[in-house]
Amino acid sequence: YRSVQSKIGLFYTPAAGGESCGAEFLFMRQEMMRQRRIQQKMRSMGAFLLILILLPYVATVLIHGADRRSLTENRDCYVNVKIDGENGNELRAVPWQEYFLGVLALELPEKKETEFCKAQAVLIRTKLYEELNRKRTAGEDLILTDRYLSMEELEQKGGEDYKTYYKELRRAMEETENQVLFYQGTYAWTPFHQSSSGMTRSAQEVTGEENFPYLAVRECPLDKEANDEMQILELPYKEVQTKCQPFLVAVEEEQAGKTYTFPDFEILSYDSAGYVTELRIGETVCTGDQFRDALSLSSSAFSLQEGEEGLKITTMGNGHGLGMSQWTANEMAKEGKMYEEILQFFFEGTELADGGDVETMVHPGEASEK
Repeated sequence: YRSVQSKIGLFYTPAAGGESCGAEFLFMRQEMMRQRRIQQKMRSMGAFLLILILLPYVATVLIHGADRRSLTENRDCYVNVKIDGENGNELRAVPWQEYFLGVLALELPEKKETEFCKAQAVLIRTKLYEELNRKRTAGEDLILTDRYLSMEELEQKGGEDYKTYYKELRRAMEETENQVLFYQGTYAWTPFHQSSSGMTRSAQEVTGEENFPYLAVRECPLDKEANDEMQILELPYKEVQTKCQPFLVAVEEEQAGKTYTFPDFEILSYDSAGYVTELRIGETVCTGDQFRDALSLSSSAFSLQEGEEGLKITTMGNGHGLGMSQWTANEMAKEGKMYEEILQFFFEGTELADGGDVETMVHPGEASEK
């Protein structure tokens, strides 16, 4: 111990006439101490830089949890998505899972049951798979067009409960992994809407085709209790006429400046679910859906009355009325129904099947090699 300490001069005593040797040893000791201080500073600086580099990652994990981390780690499959950018339409490559969760989040209402979320996930996946398959078969570019919420927008929508909100979306996606609806070997048409007028519509009545027998009228009495189920709107006749102008037939010049009144509006027919199928406006016969779109009505299940200041329109339901009613589906989940039961109620005769990994559609060659 004494000999070790003497190497750095702690117990060094110079012999007679050895002052210069002692001064040299003292210099060496000071130099060693200086170098040690430099090394300590460099180590501290390195640790500080490492913290700066890792801080964003650590913050992400702390805020969003392991679920967000696992999502970002699985980004080998991207899909091309057309979005509305500042300079018009833009094409963006988006990780499939991020895109799917963004579409799902955009379509789900604020209050939702788990089994309803799963049913909604299957409908959305079926639609996206069908679009990819159709475009690939036709030799078109595999570009998806459904709007979606980015991860940043998901955070804003989730707010303070973002972590729980995000886990609900992930659960719906993962517990229905790759599941889609088929009908006779092809992807089913899977429309949905917020709430019906009390019954969903028949696809045959709406489209005039017999290709979708599984989209039949379904009784949904619970929809009568839905939020904003009944809405009343009153518009000046001139405004209604102007908004419907694109599909109104040409009239004689002396009639062109005429403003319509209540007798110029007449509902001619309804479908079996109570939605308007034909409406007369002046000399034009249009569909109830055309009238709904022109006036941005919540539904084409409407009635007309003469108001004090114009045409009074009373609507029932929210959306086109085809396929799954989200309100009734959520109520069914509250009653203990599983998502498979919900899907069979609204799409009776379809088959829940494994549609395969999306990568087999987007990159079929690469997927087969793996």
